Amino acid sequence: MEHPEPDTRTLERALHQYVRAVAAAVGVPDESTTVEISDTATAYLGLPRRWPDRPGHDVMLVWNERRGWSLAVETDPATDPIVLAHQGDDVVPEPNAVARFVADTAAGRSTGQAPPGREITTTRGSLAERLKPYLRDAPG
Repeated sequence: MEHPEPDTRTLERALHQYVRAVAAAVGVPDESTTVEISDTATAYLGLPRRWPDRPGHDVMLVWNERRGWSLAVETDPATDPIVLAHQGDDVVPEPNAVARFVADTAAGRSTGQAPPGREITTTRGSLAERLKPYLRDAPG
């Protein structure tokens, strides 16, 4: 089914509301999140934890429209983060599924993780359609 291309502002609002729902499920305040729509739609959640193998670095949950959610460890600002795990094949999983992914990965369980390098094929129109339910209760 073809979905019309959404306007960037509507897509950004929908993604922001989705990321807020994920942040609430993971236990992250809104202030620790960012959303950006450019050539790729992306989101970032700073997690309030450290990774046992890298205790001096922050852990983050990152999302993009081609990979979905990934758990990573921040390194130096000029260096790409170290990806610890990628969530499954759904680019817009339910917020509670993302919270389980974070908890499982932190506990050393790798259930439902995707292989490195895998990308999800989606259009901006289908992404907007998937995010539409998160606009329902969003302020205008």
